[in-house]
Amino acid sequence: MQTLLRPALSIGLVMALGLFGCAPIPNTGDAADADSSPEAAPEAQPLPPTYETIRLPAATVHVVTIPDPVRYPVRVAVVDALARVDQIAARVCEGEGCVAAAINAGFFDPNNGLTTSHVVVDGSLVADPNQNERLVGNPDLVSYMDRILNRSEFRRYDCGGTPSYDITLHQDPVPAGCTLVDAVGAGPQLLPQDTSVEEGFVDRAAARDALGSQSANARSAVGLTAAGSVVMVMAAQVPGVSPSGMTMAEVAGVMRDRGVVQALNLDGGSSSTLIYGDTVHYGRLNASGELVQRPVKSILWVENLP
Repeated sequence: MQTLLRPALSIGLVMALGLFGCAPIPNTGDAADADSSPEAAPEAQPLPPTYETIRLPAATVHVVTIPDPVRYPVRVAVVDALARVDQIAARVCEGEGCVAAAINAGFFDPNNGLTTSHVVVDGSLVADPNQNERLVGNPDLVSYMDRILNRSEFRRYDCGGTPSYDITLHQDPVPAGCTLVDAVGAGPQLLPQDTSVEEGFVDRAAARDALGSQSANARSAVGLTAAGSVVMVMAAQVPGVSPSGMTMAEVAGVMRDRGVVQALNLDGGSSSTLIYGDTVHYGRLNASGELVQRPVKSILWVENLP
């Protein structure tokens, strides 16, 4: 199981790479100071999500960082009938300015609209790839099925009332003292190691790359920093440039430069969509250079505080 990362809290909880850090015990001073009762410091204000654009010759990279995913929890949403990311966000978070950020998430079959990723919302399995006959009944996928059904997923736990996040294989256990709240599968992992061979079924000898991991394309990914931030990344293609977009390794490099230590590739290509505030960014261009607004199955999203 990958290392569990909890968000760093300004109120004293600091966890990085699974190592619990204890703040130093304050110096109580001498007896003369014992009677003084200084007022408690005011609670730090929540840090809202931030947005950054990185312009490269072959890609425009949209980055949303959630530095305080305790007070701005990253949630999962799924729909029965495929819909655009902004449409799904509007269903789960009503009202103008309700959504702070959102990104497309898990894999799905565009032919029948059924999931090919496990999705958990509010503790319940709401989308199960085992129920997709086009997936589990495909004879060409028999030798890969165990790995397909155990792909990596982005998870949100409740650990004693505090949200915690992880990227780990679907069949890995939930940490003791925590309950699984939300999860959505995708893959491969991009950091700390590239698991394209295991989860993307890359076979370099046979020139097989099922997810096109080594080709430039529109990409979506989510990651966790050592300090506890959650980072959403969407690499968009650039008009008039061919090839356009990024490889998975290039996305991993951008995320590593921003302190990400665990990263998960999300559904990419035509699905790649990121919302920040009132702006929707699409990643894929069609042959005419127009943006593709593809409906998807699931999203990761963050609600604005009132």
